[in-house]
Amino acid sequence: MTTRVIIVDDQAMVRAGFAALLAAQSDIDVVGEAPDGAQGVELSRRTRPDVVLMDVRMPEMDGLEAARRILAPPKDVTHLPRVLMLTTFDVDDYVYEALRAGASGFLLKDAPPADLITAVRVVASGDALLAPSVTRRLIADFARQRPAGRGRPALRLKALTERETEVLTLVARGRSNAEIASTLVLAEQTVKTHVSRVLTKLDLRDRAQAVVFAYESGLVAPGE
Repeated sequence: MTTRVIIVDDQAMVRAGFAALLAAQSDIDVVGEAPDGAQGVELSRRTRPDVVLMDVRMPEMDGLEAARRILAPPKDVTHLPRVLMLTTFDVDDYVYEALRAGASGFLLKDAPPADLITAVRVVASGDALLAPSVTRRLIADFARQRPAGRGRPALRLKALTERETEVLTLVARGRSNAEIASTLVLAEQTVKTHVSRVLTKLDLRDRAQAVVFAYESGLVAPGE
C-alpha cells in the first residue's frame, strides 16, 4: 500500500529535498507541496493525503494553526490525515501545542534522511513518533510550567483499570511496547491491546496525545 504525503514548508529547497527523498521510495507517493499553512490546509483537503509533513514556523499561517484546521476540520470534511511536524529546534513552543492539537509527533529538519523516511512510515501506520531525547523533554518542560492536571483530565483517569494506568504511565515515559511488555511481564500483543483500550477510553488519537494527557492529568510528573 502506498502512503500519500504532502509537504508544507516555506523553504522551496527544503520542500524539493524532502520530496525527492520520499518520492524515491516505492511505498511513498508525494502528492503535493505548499509554501505556507493556509495553502497546506487547502492542499490537504483537496489531495486527501495519509501524512502531512508540516513545518512549524511559516508566514501567512504557521504550522500550529494549520495542524489545528486539518485535525479539527468543519463537519463536511471527513478526511483526517496524520500530521508530522517539522522543526529546526529541538524545543519549540509550537510543537507542544501541535501535539495537543492532535499531531502525531515531530521530527528535526536536520535528522538523517533515513529518519524522515522511517518517520513517515511510522506515522502512516497509525503510531506516533516520539523521540525520547526530544519529545519527552519538551513535554516535561511545558508540564513544569503548568500545574498538574485538575478536573476533567484527572477525572478521566478513573475510566482506566489499574493495568491500563500502568501502561499509560510507561507510554508517557517513552517506553516502547516491547519495553512495556518486559517491565510488566506481558506479551507484546497484550500491551498493544491495553494501549488501544487506553486511547479509546480517553478519546485520544495516538501515543503522542497519550503522553500529553499523562502529564496534564498529573499521572506523570516531570523528572520522574
